[in-house]
Amino acid sequence: MAYMAGLIIAGLFFLVLHYFTELQKTQKMGVTAVVLGVILSAIFYNTYQNIQQEKMLSVVLKYKQGKNVYCNGEEVNASTHTLSIGTYTFIGKKGTPNYAQMISVSSCE
Repeated sequence: MAYMAGLIIAGLFFLVLHYFTELQKTQKMGVTAVVLGVILSAIFYNTYQNIQQEKMLSVVLKYKQGKNVYCNGEEVNASTHTLSIGTYTFIGKKGTPNYAQMISVSSCE
C-alpha cells in the first residue's frame, strides 16, 4: 500500500514538473533521474532491511526453540548464552568459557 502511495505522489510530482515551462527538457530529465534514483534507493534499502530483520528473527526463533545457533564459527545455545532482546545480543553465562562475551545476533546464521 505504501508503494502505491509513493507511486501516486511521484506521478503527481512528474505531472507538476511537466508544467514548469522555464526548465529545459534536459533539466527536467535530470530532475526526474535524481528523484527516481532516490525513490529506487529507498525501496532497495527498505527491502535489504526487511531481509536482515527476517534473518535475525529466524536466528532468535531457533535459539528460543533450543537449537544450536552458529555465530562467527562459535556455537551458541541456551545453556551457554542468554539473549538480550533489547540489543539482540547473546551474552555468555557465568561459569562458562564464554562468560561476559557479547555476540550480535546479526552475525549469526
